[in-house]
Amino acid sequence: MAKREITVIPATIPKFTGKHTKPGQKRRVAAYARVSTDMEEQQTSYEAQMDYYKKYIIARADWEFAGLYSDEGISGTSTKYRTGFNQMIQDALAGKIDLIVTKSISRFARNTVDSLVTIRKLKEHGVECFFEKENIYTFDSKGELLITIMSSIAQEESRSISENVTWGQRKRFADGKVSMPYKHFLGYRKGPDGLPQVVEKEAAVVRSIYRMFLEGYSPTYIAKALTSKGIPTPAGKKRWQNSTVESILKNEKYKGDALLQKRFTVDFLTKKMKANEGEVPQYYVTESHEGIISPEVFELAQYEFQCRRENGGRQNRNVSPFSEHIICGECGACYGHKVWHSNDKYRRLVWLCNKKYGKGAGDGLRCKTPHLTDDEVKTFFIGAMNAALRNKQEILDSCRTAVEFLTDTSQLESDMRKLEAECDVAAELLRKCIDENAHAAISQEDYETKYAKLAARYEAAKGKCENMNEKILQRKLKANRIEAFFKTMETSDIITEFDEGLWNATVDTMTVYSKKKIVLRLKDGTEIEWHI
Repeated sequence: MAKREITVIPATIPKFTGKHTKPGQKRRVAAYARVSTDMEEQQTSYEAQMDYYKKYIIARADWEFAGLYSDEGISGTSTKYRTGFNQMIQDALAGKIDLIVTKSISRFARNTVDSLVTIRKLKEHGVECFFEKENIYTFDSKGELLITIMSSIAQEESRSISENVTWGQRKRFADGKVSMPYKHFLGYRKGPDGLPQVVEKEAAVVRSIYRMFLEGYSPTYIAKALTSKGIPTPAGKKRWQNSTVESILKNEKYKGDALLQKRFTVDFLTKKMKANEGEVPQYYVTESHEGIISPEVFELAQYEFQCRRENGGRQNRNVSPFSEHIICGECGACYGHKVWHSNDKYRRLVWLCNKKYGKGAGDGLRCKTPHLTDDEVKTFFIGAMNAALRNKQEILDSCRTAVEFLTDTSQLESDMRKLEAECDVAAELLRKCIDENAHAAISQEDYETKYAKLAARYEAAKGKCENMNEKILQRKLKANRIEAFFKTMETSDIITEFDEGLWNATVDTMTVYSKKKIVLRLKDGTEIEWHI
């Protein structure tokens, strides 16, 4: 058997190396720089990194400059929103980069999973990374082990920083320190003392939103009105959304209070936020800053939301200003918006009784009230309102005395104070009962009997307080609406065309009996019978 000969063919490109050994070809090298905030000192750090790596790469004879990639003011815990980083990886995988140089593993990524997945993906495509601080080349045999260890340390550092920041925020919350997203918050700017300061021009818009809502306008109508007037949204946009109006109407900061920690960070890696539903403490600070509207107006707005929800969303629907306002004079049901001939040239929109063709409505049971077009509704309204406006002073004078009596809350507020005192007494007796049981040996059967009796007394007093408060709010809301109605009537003259604002401000219901007879009920309770 002939003796075998073995010839060794040397590798031209070693598997693990920090240097490129292929003769006559320069390595395409890119640098990556990142700072985690946009503070001035970090900006200096960012610029220094960029300048350093540009000179560093160009100075190497065996390297060819392939570009600088960077992210400013973005956290390193996730690569998801780092556009510069993602563009660099995309270019590397496309074969435009051979080596990526960065200051340290923590600048590359503080998330162990992200860094390892990215490094392995780059390695599969022949792209190496060099971390200068740790002196690690990822093609080196020890590289992956060291990277895993260093990335884990960096991730724990990030966790520690996140926990410290969270602790600091919660400490500020506990101390009652209020901050706002001023760039997206209408009516306030950060004052010299760090507290919210009212911007009067914007505050006037906030007050008008509350006023219109309490006068009966829907958030959708208010949004359209603000858009048509060219008033910018809190975010500086031209078009208002009803959700933006609702958020202003429900934000307690406009009355000078602040509920802190409404949302919290679920995971320091993803930075995902969620609404606080009891997972972490909340802090309610009263009179934390100057309010734009009074607490009473704010409470009336919240009560108005509740009334509209309980009333099936009346005055809060987007279909038409007539929705939920037109009533069938025969069965008492609301008129609904219907489309006739939807698929042909005779298509038109009409209003008719919702029970007219409902389930079980046979020929003998159907309401005889007519259907109406939008134009007919508007014509009825114009005619009835002009009849009212001709005698408006007589109507207003006759209503004012009755309205003052019906909306007076002085007696209710006096009764409320007595109920609150009863609540305080019952709560104190309950506290003493618990304290006595904790410090003295008494029969538990006697204690439970006494406790149950006192608890029932407290709950009864509390329930009466809540009912009384609702009655007070009802009267105040009614007084607010009627006062707005009086102002509208006093400033209105004979009308010649339909005005949606006047309709919303004055009309409670329009009851239809026939096309020749309707009854318009105004918000002060006045009824106008109109015959054509």
